[in-house]
Amino acid sequence: MEKLKAWIAAVRLRTLPLSVSGIIVGSSLGWGAGLSETSNILEEEYEGLVSYILNYVWETPVFWFAILTTIGFQVLSNFANDYGDGVKGTDANRSGEKRMVASGFISPKQMKLGMIVTAIITLLLASMLIFMAFGNEHFLWAFVFFNLAIASIIVAVKYTVGKSAFGYSGFGDVFVFLFFGMLSVLGSYFLFTKALEWALLLPAFSIGLFSTAVLNLNNMRDIENDRQVGKRTLVVKLGGVKARYYHYFLLFFGIICALGYTSIKYHSPEQFLYCIAFIPLLMNIRKVAINKEPRLLDSELKKVALGTFAFAMLFGWLH
Repeated sequence: MEKLKAWIAAVRLRTLPLSVSGIIVGSSLGWGAGLSETSNILEEEYEGLVSYILNYVWETPVFWFAILTTIGFQVLSNFANDYGDGVKGTDANRSGEKRMVASGFISPKQMKLGMIVTAIITLLLASMLIFMAFGNEHFLWAFVFFNLAIASIIVAVKYTVGKSAFGYSGFGDVFVFLFFGMLSVLGSYFLFTKALEWALLLPAFSIGLFSTAVLNLNNMRDIENDRQVGKRTLVVKLGGVKARYYHYFLLFFGIICALGYTSIKYHSPEQFLYCIAFIPLLMNIRKVAINKEPRLLDSELKKVALGTFAFAMLFGWLH
């Protein structure tokens, strides 16, 4: 039982809602694009946005396999982070949640095996997702997405594992933005439509920037420990003051991008109701501005992550 609890803790359940936010936005917009093309037929079958969610997006295998695949990537990343930081001694004096390898609850060998099993399962899920989305008719796109799945696994592991780990050289923010935002939103949209449009960059930017803000909060919390162990995150490179301004930029620009997309696609004032989800993000900005103790930022991680998830749900529903 203790070992099971340790593995559940290593999964880091609180990170999962953030990881699927891009899928929710991309899938909702992707199906919405198909809805607009066949609106006359579907208006007779479905009534309202709630019905559309219950009757299509939340039942389609493509959506659910995209969710499961993304969760697999996130769990793999969490296991790799636990393993990489644990064997390097980075987590010995960290704040926040305990890490299982550093605490001795899971051995490095066991965690490495967990990473391998998770990577295999996730790749199988990704393969099934790709087949369901593209079948035998779009072999080239299936090949591209399969390689993106391989790249996602490599990035998830290389974030903290190895001598050239991204998270130790200040590039973690770039990869979080690209994979949580751009790939997640644009990729899931493409699974539904087999096409893209430039305006989609705006919601992809929003999810990517909000996700990067969560990482930035994490790194601001750990700035002292990271300095001591030689982990050169972007926060360590920028310093505490500049990291705050960077944080403000991530959240404010993410909000502006979302509002910009809605303005382009405007058809009713109700579309802007997702702004309710910005309340915890704005509260976080105030907290960061007045905070003097890095370790107190730990509780803010959940606030921004759940705020992003709420934004994704409302944004997808209202568009």
